[in-house]
Amino acid sequence: MKPIARRAVLICGVMLGSFMLMTDKAGAADTYTAKVAAEVLNIRGEPAARSDIVGSLKKGSIVTVSDESYGWVKINSGSKTGWVAGHYLIQSSGSSNRDNDAKPGNTAGSGKPVKSAAGKTEPGKADAAPKAAADKEPSGKEATVLADKLYMRSGPGTDSKATEVLAKGTRLTVLKQQNGWVQVRVSGGGTGWVSERYVGETGSVQIAGNSAKGGLRGKVIVIDPGHGGGDPGVIGLAHKTVEKSINMTTARYVAEELRRAGAQVVLTRTNDDEQPELSGRAQTSNKQRADAFVSIHYNASPKKVSGTLTYYYSEAKDRPLARSIEARLAKGLGLKSNGISFGDYHVLRENDRPSVLLELGFLTDARDEATVRKDDYQRKAAQAIAAGLGDYFAD
Repeated sequence: MKPIARRAVLICGVMLGSFMLMTDKAGAADTYTAKVAAEVLNIRGEPAARSDIVGSLKKGSIVTVSDESYGWVKINSGSKTGWVAGHYLIQSSGSSNRDNDAKPGNTAGSGKPVKSAAGKTEPGKADAAPKAAADKEPSGKEATVLADKLYMRSGPGTDSKATEVLAKGTRLTVLKQQNGWVQVRVSGGGTGWVSERYVGETGSVQIAGNSAKGGLRGKVIVIDPGHGGGDPGVIGLAHKTVEKSINMTTARYVAEELRRAGAQVVLTRTNDDEQPELSGRAQTSNKQRADAFVSIHYNASPKKVSGTLTYYYSEAKDRPLARSIEARLAKGLGLKSNGISFGDYHVLRENDRPSVLLELGFLTDARDEATVRKDDYQRKAAQAIAAGLGDYFAD
């Protein structure tokens, strides 16, 4: 080989090595270490609650987080690798581009809480062992039902069987607290579990301290995660994001925000296997006499377009709600708002209640898809939707 050729090969090799090093460093910038906050945390093979359990971690274990999917995070701890529910990790060090939100009551030490997994958006759906250090036993404390109607269940979670419906004002004796749920004894009745968000103190101990946003307390809100079952909706071009799944996770975050504000939330579907008819979704809103109906979607277009879009059908019934929610979506989501628009959609047209259909980003746009698939975006969108609803009812 001639000297000039050898030098060219050497230069190319150095440049390639430098590029690979830069690529590795760029990838490493998104990693960080975290500590397990749950007593026992399941490790799963895939980022889904139904995925096989491939291991577990004890409280205090240190892990390295390298990826995120719908609120699940990929971790490595020694020889253990897999996906865990992000809610049970507390970030301890390292850089992160994920903008973790530290919320009151969720911090530990100086670390930030890693965001909730898709399965953790409602009480009782956690991926950790039922025994938790935060369990309390405020035996004998008195409380009162705050919601118009509240399901009492056989266990601490929405997947437990409903055993009784309690009316607003029902007096309760609190026996135990666990993971956002309280075990109660009804005055003159049975014993069961209720969400602590919907009970308030009647004695000296505060059981539920969540304040209402605007006029949301007691409002009935129907949240409609679009598509489902055999209808996946849009498939993202860059990351193959499935719309029905991201609709579901976003809807759960919205439900979480609304329930925290004191609203009663009804979901038209609760998992990706369900596919309610469009007529059934509208009927759910009508039968519940909902104060508002919000259908959650992500958009698609053959053109290069991006951003959010809020649809309404009726000028008188729906447009004010659309304006209130869009005004909040337009602030701080990282995507531009395309405003509000008339939409002749069945779930709006056949709906007697104030209704909107939200398109929260274009899965056919690479930048939009990369943004909306992260759960920090979905949480911010959920907060904006809840705030918009609060503004609507406060007017």
